[in-house]
Amino acid sequence: MSETFIGGCACGSIRYACDGTPVYMGKCHCRDCQRATGSAYFPAVVVKDADLKILAGEARWYESRADRGHAMRRGFCANCGSPVFLINTARANVTILYAGNLDDPSWFKPSRDIFVSSAQPWDLMHADLPKFDRMPG
Repeated sequence: MSETFIGGCACGSIRYACDGTPVYMGKCHCRDCQRATGSAYFPAVVVKDADLKILAGEARWYESRADRGHAMRRGFCANCGSPVFLINTARANVTILYAGNLDDPSWFKPSRDIFVSSAQPWDLMHADLPKFDRMPG
């Protein structure tokens, strides 16, 4: 996918556009992502910061530590509470978007499942996707 895609929070206070091909798309099953999404996994779309434009609003931020000790900064709408952005400080120049808040999330095509050792038994993962107990690399 190499076109402009847009998205934002549930109430529309935060809006963004991205003009470029995502760096990566995948599903994270770690407990931190489960808590942040309130679901079985985080459907992540990693984009280059240079391709991302904030059209409206400003996120509030919550910071936690990843298993390797670096900061994970989650941006959410202060009005409706929707998670919108994730900044993994171990990776420079990218922002991670929540696929569910894209205006058209149907094009989300995950390439792998990570942290599957934390996956919930009621989540039926796609059998064809590679599975990793931790973050590869």
